[in-house]
Amino acid sequence: MDVRRTGIWSPELRLHHDPVEIHEAAAELDQRGWGALWIPGLGGGDILGDAERLLRATDNAVVATGVLSIWRHPATETAAGHARLRQEYGHRLLLGVGVSDAAAARAAGGNHRPLAALDDYLDLLDAAREPVPAEERLIAAMGPKLTALAGRRSAGTHPFLVTPEFTAGARAVLGAGPLLAPYQAVVVDTDPARARATARGFLAPFIGMGHYANSLLRQGFSEEDLAAGGSDHLIDAVVAWGDVDTIGKRVKAHHDAGATHVALHAISRGKGLPLTEWRHLAPLAA
Repeated sequence: MDVRRTGIWSPELRLHHDPVEIHEAAAELDQRGWGALWIPGLGGGDILGDAERLLRATDNAVVATGVLSIWRHPATETAAGHARLRQEYGHRLLLGVGVSDAAAARAAGGNHRPLAALDDYLDLLDAAREPVPAEERLIAAMGPKLTALAGRRSAGTHPFLVTPEFTAGARAVLGAGPLLAPYQAVVVDTDPARARATARGFLAPFIGMGHYANSLLRQGFSEEDLAAGGSDHLIDAVVAWGDVDTIGKRVKAHHDAGATHVALHAISRGKGLPLTEWRHLAPLAA
């Protein structure tokens, strides 16, 4: 499955109120040459239905879930939905799955043992009436054990809120072959104060979540960096802001560190689809 070098990661492609505008935006992104369109799990809902809307709107781009929670989407239903979409649209759906957090596990009546839980979920995908092929699924992995599991049992991994240094470490764990597709938040704005404020507005809730906070601490950030929505040091490290050339340098840094693909999330101060930002970023699609 060819996701090319860059893609667009967008909650708006699920949340925007007008399905016609989503269709038109997805078609434009596809025509501009982005290799994949990524949609987040957002706490559940009909993510495969939202993926189908994007598959219907596009001809070439892979549509990737980045990622659906194993606690909110039963494996048998996920496998059946994947098989239906593969039959209808070909091999263009990349199924990203993740263990979410302890609260999601408790709400589902599960035990939050990430490695074992994810291994069991993959077993169920393999045992389904129409299994999800390993090359058409990937894993959200923030630590070395899950990263190694991703390399063994899936196409690769899609880490969230990471630096190029993390990418280099993940590549060392994965080896040369598997897909490594980090999420990269971007703000198309050259004003430092405004760009950082825009970034904090989106990222502050994630930085406050235990599993993401622990990942950032493992990456070398301090407790002080995580306070008050994130220090300038933290924001600058995990968000690429500035003009398209500056953002392109961060994308290149991930690729130089071993990324196969970088999923760009354009964070905007406005509401609705960030069409202006996507059009500014279009040179990076190539």
